[in-house]
Amino acid sequence: MDLTRTDPEPADSEPMDSVRVGPEPAEPAPVGLVPADPVPADPAPADPAPVGLVLVDLGPGDPRMAADVAPLIRALRPRLLADAFTAFAEEGHAQGLRFTVAYDTATGRALGAATHRVLATSRGRLLFVDDLVTAAGSRGRGIGAHLMAELERRGRAEGCARLELDSGTTNVDAHRFYHARRLTVAAFHFGRELEPDPGTDGGPGTEGGVGTEGGVGTDADPGRDEDPGTDADPATDRGSAGR
Repeated sequence: MDLTRTDPEPADSEPMDSVRVGPEPAEPAPVGLVPADPVPADPAPADPAPVGLVLVDLGPGDPRMAADVAPLIRALRPRLLADAFTAFAEEGHAQGLRFTVAYDTATGRALGAATHRVLATSRGRLLFVDDLVTAAGSRGRGIGAHLMAELERRGRAEGCARLELDSGTTNVDAHRFYHARRLTVAAFHFGRELEPDPGTDGGPGTEGGVGTEGGVGTDADPGRDEDPGTDADPATDRGSAGR
């Protein structure tokens, strides 16, 4: 600590070779001196909840699934038609998939949605985000960040060790969004299309597929907390965890 006086030396100060008798009097610290052990800065504040936003969990049989959730998910999966969405929602819900929707309390409009599930894996319990998307006209309002904060809260409450998601390799806006929220690239995700067995219709998906044409959608954009709405995966429709 530098305790050098900041005021000028008085003209009648003692000579350099004089001896002071008794203990040295304590000098007051100069005004504005930084303490030797500064108090650590507070952690970065969490993204504030957008004003007038409420999160609601929906499930199969709720008419809002078709009216509100399907159009949002279809922004990521354009080939997921109405009947295919219903089949996907029912089967996914039975497997633990949950649909969390962000509504504007003033207008009742769905502004964003996240689909997610808890998975038991050899690496521990995970909260896996299948889709995260914000409506095109509502990006930049903090919808995606608020959904992510809620997913993290739920993951901790469920005893999950990690929150994970996939993001298409070309969706750099989504990548910036996730990096800004301390998600890291921990693995490569490999996959290939499976041709249906002869004589089958390809399952509950669309056009002979499994319905979502590849991956999870996600919400994304770092500094502005916006979201480009889709997560382009070059091998499929829109890719994973879309934003």
